[in-house]
Amino acid sequence: MSIVSVSNKNWIIKKYDLDYASFIKDNFLLDEITSKLLSIRKIKKEDIQSFLNPSIKHYLPNPEILNDMVKSAKRVVEAIKKKEKIAIFGDYDVDGASATALLGNFFNSINVQYEIHIPDRKKEGFGPSMLAFQKFVDKKIKLIFTVDCGTLAFKTIEFAKKNKIDVIVLDHHQSEINLPSAYSIINPNRIDDNSKLNYLCAAGVAFIFLVSLNKELRSEKWFKNNNLIEPNLINYLDLVTLGTICDVVPLIGLNRAIVHQGLKILKTKKNLGLKTLINLCGIHNHPNIYHVGYMIGPRINAGGRVGKSSHGVNLLLGKNPKEVFKIATELEQYNKERQLLEKDVLEKTLKNINTSFSEPIIIITEKNLHEGVIGIVAARIKDKFNKPVIVISIEDDIGKASARSIVGFDIGSAIIAAAQEKILIKGGGHKMAAGFSIKVENIEKFKKFIFKKFENPNINLPIKRILYFDSIISPTAINIDFYKKINLLAPFGSGNPEPKFVIENVKSVNNKIIKDKHIKSVLLGQEGSIIKTIAFNSVESEIGAYLLKKNKKTFNIIGKLSLNEWRGESNVEFIIDDISVNKTFKNTVPSSIG
Repeated sequence: MSIVSVSNKNWIIKKYDLDYASFIKDNFLLDEITSKLLSIRKIKKEDIQSFLNPSIKHYLPNPEILNDMVKSAKRVVEAIKKKEKIAIFGDYDVDGASATALLGNFFNSINVQYEIHIPDRKKEGFGPSMLAFQKFVDKKIKLIFTVDCGTLAFKTIEFAKKNKIDVIVLDHHQSEINLPSAYSIINPNRIDDNSKLNYLCAAGVAFIFLVSLNKELRSEKWFKNNNLIEPNLINYLDLVTLGTICDVVPLIGLNRAIVHQGLKILKTKKNLGLKTLINLCGIHNHPNIYHVGYMIGPRINAGGRVGKSSHGVNLLLGKNPKEVFKIATELEQYNKERQLLEKDVLEKTLKNINTSFSEPIIIITEKNLHEGVIGIVAARIKDKFNKPVIVISIEDDIGKASARSIVGFDIGSAIIAAAQEKILIKGGGHKMAAGFSIKVENIEKFKKFIFKKFENPNINLPIKRILYFDSIISPTAINIDFYKKINLLAPFGSGNPEPKFVIENVKSVNNKIIKDKHIKSVLLGQEGSIIKTIAFNSVESEIGAYLLKKNKKTFNIIGKLSLNEWRGESNVEFIIDDISVNKTFKNTVPSSIG
């Protein structure tokens, strides 16, 4: 029986080993649903304890497994001892701001002077710019960190070398076989790197570097000789968590431990900038992954997209409450401006998309689109059509582009290959996201190139739009106890998806539109149970249209559980991801749980 939803998606239950689930339940004293979810995720029995209780101590590797780590730490110790001028060149996104602030806060704690440059997206573009490096030369900087960038910055790093400046690259973007002539390049995505830490974001790489630097300073007795208390790096995990969540890297291994511990640090509000932004966002309960990814992150990002690119890192480094509040309120305003721009650009680009197109990749070219939002727009269109999307904004004879991909197609490698073929002016990225600049005359050549890359027989793409779910549950499972059982597997994110559930045969009792885009609903289950739900950004979707329709028919919902905490009260809500009007799932899936 094929289950097709109102948004034309197939719902498929995840397979699991029932015997292994029973083994987990009996040997680890866990309940049925937690055991089932661990079995679905194929967590090995020897890894279950560390998965349920991820600790930094367990997952943190010896930093030396990363190429160039030891020489980098020693070079920085040398710079500190000689009081050489140090500069940090960071990217303008959340990961770049987090990683830059991580280094900055560490240097502040040990009284080391430095200066920061965050590039202007429009004037300088992504990565180390000649403009910034010339300023470093003029200021007699002797050591430059490039953070969340630099792996492909051949010309600027060569310029630095000629001017006798050492460059240490802390990055995670994909590399070419050849590397720039930097003093050192710490990047788990170097082709010659064997650390198996390629899932880290830049903030994660910077954190491991600080572990190595701290160790080197300790061995040199630098803290003791300078009468300084050694920094507790655990206190910086709120910043690493911010970069990890917002860069949507997999929450596996060390990343899982970082976020698990980092959310605890975030709750203490040690960082003044984060504390101010949390209060400004109206986050009354403890900050969680949703708050970081969808409320805090976008505001920090807004500075680099439509405002002052340095605002994000200045917020995270700020110590003056008055100045920090000013930056936070400006970021709030920038974010509102970003939302309006995003809506305008999305509407403009969607009008020019032919939904009957046969091309495997959607490539949109428009004049003078706002560069700060084309990446978000590409992501929205990718989600809508389930295809890789590239949005190119053309100004004069140059196009600047952002790309977003789907699972199975490595867009970052494809863009790097196009740059190597001289089709692009420059470009780079990750498996799921990339950016580049291109001469308008080469756009058609690029289209042929990227389409050919997509047709590679080794690419394994999903054929249909599919929603996988973990189990069918009864309406009575929507309670605090059940939520706590599910939350044992947190933190959730890329690499450890939040469990999805199906509830069958519900009726709509009441619906209410929230903020002109979300729909809050009260649903009635077969047993008379009341289910409080919300469908985000659904007002103009098929889901919203169905919920707002006045009928008494029963339907099925798929989604996840969410905990609302307000004024000391906790309530579990069901977040609706999709709706199916099929009468039943019986005989196609296992029995309900809950």
